[in-house]
Amino acid sequence: MERDNLMHGARTALNRDPEIRAWAENYLKEKTRAEMSELSDEDFEKHWRYHKPEIVHAGAAEAMLAYKERER
Repeated sequence: MERDNLMHGARTALNRDPEIRAWAENYLKEKTRAEMSELSDEDFEKHWRYHKPEIVHAGAAEAMLAYKERER
């Protein structure tokens, strides 16, 4: 339940601030790209386009933590 609350709060923050959302999406895209280095750039862009919503949803809390940590 705690994880769901964190994710919900993070998603709310992303939906309210386009600048933070853009930063978080880029962070998650770069992280995903590093994890999928075997894909060509074209194949990765196809993957990202179709899986972006679920990746951003699942990684919202992690991205918000990374965003706050970068300010320190």
